[in-house]
Order: sequence, then structure tokens, then C-alpha cells
Amino acid sequence: MPPSPWTHHRNAALADDIDFEIKGQELQFLEIELDPGESAIAEAGAMVWKDASIGMTTVFGDGGGGEGGGFMGKLLGAGKRLVTGESLFTTVFTHGGHGKARVAFASPTPGAILPLKLDQYGGTLICQKDAFLAAARGVSIGIHFQKRVMTGLFGGEGFIMQRLDGDGWVFVQMGGTVVERELAAGEELHVDTGCLAAMTPSVDFDLVTAGGVKSVLFGGEGLFFARLRGPGHVWIQSLPFSRLAGRMLAAAGSRGGQNRGEGSALGALGDFIGGNN
Repeated sequence: MPPSPWTHHRNAALADDIDFEIKGQELQFLEIELDPGESAIAEAGAMVWKDASIGMTTVFGDGGGGEGGGFMGKLLGAGKRLVTGESLFTTVFTHGGHGKARVAFASPTPGAILPLKLDQYGGTLICQKDAFLAAARGVSIGIHFQKRVMTGLFGGEGFIMQRLDGDGWVFVQMGGTVVERELAAGEELHVDTGCLAAMTPSVDFDLVTAGGVKSVLFGGEGLFFARLRGPGHVWIQSLPFSRLAGRMLAAAGSRGGQNRGEGSALGALGDFIGGNN
């Protein structure tokens, strides 16, 4: 039976010190360079290419249960990933040859791939539920529930989040353009719940109403904002995937994605002339 790819994490409690490079602008991909024996973990299906000397091992859940955790430990790890909407499986890429070798991963949506060293943020990061792309072996992937009742009922995308623990590199995918804010103690920031990409655990997360009745009915911003109170670090994304998907569905409408004239008063006439109707 092959050794568990998580032995390094359980024994040393240190993540592999990997090298990496992020390429591209709006549609980025990540190249990780591994020394012999080093490993990286990634979402199932995220790989673009790899050198032949890098082997792949698929683990149930995030692998955090290890061999000593038994079946129930593996099942718990898989359950955590299922709750956050991710695949039941994670792939481990290990360099088993000589010299250096590379493996590449791509983000499935337009935006940015952010490299973050967890030991620079106290060892823990709270992210949107589909943010994780890849990491150095030794990073644990779990779930984070917002504790307040109102947040649980109306928090939407901000209610169930990913929790990344460890001391190594983790690579998270964020939609559109990313803005970082360092909040001082007591400083507040109001953010659309879908645009909150990540935060450190010291940031207090709660919900506040979007405003009066007119704002709720006609503002188009939803009923609630995420209220973030410092101290701590916050990452904000300009284009969450849910917003992009919503606009695409709205544009498709009931006609299954056919051209609707883009709102033009002559749209129907143009369809007739163009042979679309």
C-alpha cells in the first residue's frame, strides 16, 4: 500500500515550501514547481498540464483524516467539502523524479488567482465557498459557518465559507478585480455578500439591512449587506461567479439564449429582417 501523501503534514505540521508562478491577466493559470518529494493539492479537475515525473493521487475529502483517521475521518473530510459545494475528492500531485518538475492549474472563471502565505495571516483564512484552487501539501481545507442567526437565514453566499488552515502557500480564485482592505479596530465596511472573497478570522461578520423600503424594492442590491468590522484583512472581488451567472441567465430569458435585440426598440424588427424569427 503506498504511503499516505499527508504524512508530511501530520508529522511535521509544516507545509511544503513550493515555488510558483501565476501567468495571464483575466484568465489566469498557476504553475507550481516541485522539488523531489514535494507535493501540491488541488481541486479535482483543475489541472491543465504536468511533467511526467509528477504522479497523481486522488484522496477522499481533503485528506486531512489521514491513515489514522480511518473511514469515518475520511468521510467527515468529504462531508465538509460536500457542504461547501465542492467535489468529494481532492487530487495530490507529488514529484517522484529528479530535479525540478512543474504542474499547472487553471481558474474556471475570469478573475485573479491570489497566492497567500497562511503564516502571514495567523495560520487561518476564511474564504468564499468555492475559492480554493490549490495549495502546498500541509494545508487543511475545512468549513466555516457564520454563527449569528440572521446571517444563517439571509447570509446567502457568506453563510457557509471555506476555512484554510496551515502555514504554507494557498492559491485562491476570485472573480473580476480584487481589492484588499486592512480594517482597523472598530472600522466597518459594507459589502455585497457575494463580493466578499476572503477575510482573516479576526474580522467580525454580520448583516445589515440595505436601507429603506424603496432601496429594498428598487435598489437591486438585495435585502442585506455584509457588515465587516475590524481589525483584520479583507479581500473583495468585483465579479462573483453567482452575479455573472445571474446576468447570463437573465440575458438568456425564456427564449433559451436567443438574441433579444439587446434591449433595442427595434430588436423584434431586426430579428425579423435577420431571419431570427
